[in-house]
Amino acid sequence: MSYQAYKVIHLFGIFLAFAALGGVALVVANGATRESNVARKLAGMSHGIAMLIVLVAGFGLLARLGVTHGGAFPGWVWGKLVIWLIVSLLLAVPYRRPELARAVFFAIPVLGGIAAWLAISKPF
Repeated sequence: MSYQAYKVIHLFGIFLAFAALGGVALVVANGATRESNVARKLAGMSHGIAMLIVLVAGFGLLARLGVTHGGAFPGWVWGKLVIWLIVSLLLAVPYRRPELARAVFFAIPVLGGIAAWLAISKPF
């Protein structure tokens, strides 16, 4: 598969994950709970599938860049993996701590911006 195809798939996964996270954060910020959110399963499944897509397409991009799986990853890859882990876990935060729902909503684009900066500039 081409570099461009992996990039489009990777971005699709990111957009889907951010849509699911933003939706959950806003619903909880408006007073919904885990039990009262009728779209909870849709958001959870979308988020899980999106995170898998992001991970697989991201490693496809790394392969196209020539980063081998046997060697040590560059620092920017580790940074993106940490962000991926944070975004993966972030779906549970609004339900467990509803007072943080708004913070989650605003943290999503910040994390996306940092991940984009790491991917574009590859600073380390």
